[in-house]
Amino acid sequence: MADKPSRALVLYGDGLSRSVASHHTHLHSFASRASCGFLALPNSSPSEDEEARVIREFAELMDSNGLDYNTDLEGLVKDKHEEKCAIPSVSERFMGMKAAMITDSFSLKSFGSKLGFSVLSWNESSDKTHSPAEIPRLVPELLKLLGFQEGKILDNHQFDLLVVHVRAGEILNDLKDIEFVNQFVGALLQREQFIDDIRARLHLSVVTSHGAELEDDHLQYSISDMQRNNNSELSVLFPRQSYTIKGGKPRENIRHHCPMLSAQYQEAVTRKDMVKSFSFKDILENGGSVAIPADRFLHEVAFKLWKAPKYGA
Repeated sequence: MADKPSRALVLYGDGLSRSVASHHTHLHSFASRASCGFLALPNSSPSEDEEARVIREFAELMDSNGLDYNTDLEGLVKDKHEEKCAIPSVSERFMGMKAAMITDSFSLKSFGSKLGFSVLSWNESSDKTHSPAEIPRLVPELLKLLGFQEGKILDNHQFDLLVVHVRAGEILNDLKDIEFVNQFVGALLQREQFIDDIRARLHLSVVTSHGAELEDDHLQYSISDMQRNNNSELSVLFPRQSYTIKGGKPRENIRHHCPMLSAQYQEAVTRKDMVKSFSFKDILENGGSVAIPADRFLHEVAFKLWKAPKYGA
């Protein structure tokens, strides 16, 4: 735990887990210094379309899964549904935490504003005509929103939390989705190497999801703790993983495959595990955080910002 409140930058690659390749060296470098694990999601509906998936998974990540997705999504897409969200705002839930998100998804903008986020577009936060070589210019622009400027930590800052949403298929700074994420992480880490104060106060998370489910995903991307114990008479003695439990009772709707991949880093705060690459296989075998429900993620981050009690309590 830091001796002062931190500020958080969450880079969310929506549907990008499958796109991570060996040449994305900046992502792998980040994972090698971070604490890595999985964020387990509920099962999706067979009739769920892509827009509904985007909203539902973001809602899980922000622990806002109390909304009626079918009703609310129809209004978000048509821009006619003005019914207030029954869930308190992020600021109300987390001790006045000032939160913002950057996205070009229309439906996610509407949804985020209902949750109390200040919503920005990429074209409001940066010049989208920049070349890939100019991505380092974008990093200080975003850090400035969190009160980090020219190596200094400002007491007066706009936001405590900034969520950067990059969706599969988007082109940003002439780079396609995962390429942009990789270059962005690289620019951020290179900047951090020279600014120790910021590195100690910035809680950085990289989260990616698998997107829509495919036929063999339950075999290829399974995190179930039952597979290796199904045929054993001793299987009943193995404890359940925490992501399957809520309030001391088994969760009724939890997906045991295609979790979000998560890596978190803050100097002298997060522990380092044995992961060497930002990949499902490496995190499964060497990650230190195993799996937690996706709806616990924001609580964990808020705790680092001194905006929530111990998230596991």
